[in-house]
Amino acid sequence: MPHIPAVRSFEESCELQTKLHHVVPGGAHTYSRGSDQYPEFMTPVLTHGHGCHVWDADGNEYIEYGMGLRSVTLGHGFRPVIEAVCSAIADGVNFSRPTTLELDAAEEFLDLIPAAEMVKFAKNGSDVTTAAVRLARAVTGRATVAACHQPFFSTDDWFIGTTEMSGGIPQSNRSTVLFEYNDLDSLASVLTTHDIACVILEAATSTTEPAAGFLEGVRRLCDKHGALLVIDEMITGFRWSEHGAQTVYGIEPDLSCWGKAMGNGFPISALAGKREFMELGGLRTDRERVFLLSTTHGPERGSLAAFRAVVREYIENDPISRMEQAGRLLAAGVKAAVDEAGLADFVQVAGRPSCLTFITRDAGRVPSQAYRTLFLQELLKRGVLGQSFVTSAAHTDRDIEQTITAVSGALPAYKLAVERGSVDGLLEGRPVAPAIRQYAAPRRIESTAGLTQTSASQ
Repeated sequence: MPHIPAVRSFEESCELQTKLHHVVPGGAHTYSRGSDQYPEFMTPVLTHGHGCHVWDADGNEYIEYGMGLRSVTLGHGFRPVIEAVCSAIADGVNFSRPTTLELDAAEEFLDLIPAAEMVKFAKNGSDVTTAAVRLARAVTGRATVAACHQPFFSTDDWFIGTTEMSGGIPQSNRSTVLFEYNDLDSLASVLTTHDIACVILEAATSTTEPAAGFLEGVRRLCDKHGALLVIDEMITGFRWSEHGAQTVYGIEPDLSCWGKAMGNGFPISALAGKREFMELGGLRTDRERVFLLSTTHGPERGSLAAFRAVVREYIENDPISRMEQAGRLLAAGVKAAVDEAGLADFVQVAGRPSCLTFITRDAGRVPSQAYRTLFLQELLKRGVLGQSFVTSAAHTDRDIEQTITAVSGALPAYKLAVERGSVDGLLEGRPVAPAIRQYAAPRRIESTAGLTQTSASQ
């Protein structure tokens, strides 16, 4: 277990976070990494990691969950990946023509995905989901997108225009309509009332599995109305299966979008799909060409080498089984600790074993950001860092045992809050806030010397 000092300091991290706010809008390069997503005076700024352990600028060690926003499944500093990357970039990183590594990576990717006949690599998930939308619009001659009411698809206008953070997006660019997951009537209504270019959704989420017949129904409705089906595999790919959730659930998309775990933290994403559609972005078409993806860094050798090393690890050693086993142990241990504390109605673990989330409820059994913050605060004091319990193949049985011990130590404060009906006097700062919201709301971001010390015994 990471050592729990009598007093765990976050002073250096808080000072660094203040400096980050002065030079980086939001103080982080991803909104979900922002300081507003963690207890106010406990915002670790990390220096390095190994396996599933990370260290911050104050020297605090943590067991980390949801590593790299779920992009790291094999562990930080995983040697086979690092060695493959170092070997590749030693001979050059980026050239003016394609390399043999691009062909090797593309062929290996397509070997994994039965429904895909062509692939194009990029760097971010948003790159490829937006490319999929553009391609679908070109194929169908329609503009409107039907997106499932799920957390996130892209930083681009077509999706962000549907969220509370739609500032700067012209009304004319807001051509996406939403439908509900596991609700075929909701999708049918959208497809009937709009000319839809494509339907985009995650086949499953952290907490929700597809109902019987739902995905098959989505496929039928897309075919009936002439819309392309796009499956977002950012989270499910290489976590549900290296072949994607589409294979797990037996659904064949027209296009699919990949990223995150396919590089074990290295920046790589992919748009894959049927040849008849993907060729519109190529040179072997008589139709008007689509400016599909044209990126300077999409084919850089480091990330492609990382991807190939990840594929080898998945084929040879089955890391998904390891992360699922860790998740099952963690879910069972946390449930036992919560039951023993009498908090079964207030703290819950949900989701697929490889993609667990925790649910925090207030005294009225309503999901609560304030109670979530209290839980995060007490876990941080005990050396556990994470907005979820999403495991990796690097989480050992010992890491899981130590996490369960930390949860047990965090629950007395939570129980006291439930008994009082409030986190007042227990929460050391403001509650966390939704990452995507219309207004930032005034909040203190400066470190306060008297408040950057927390006692592990509290």
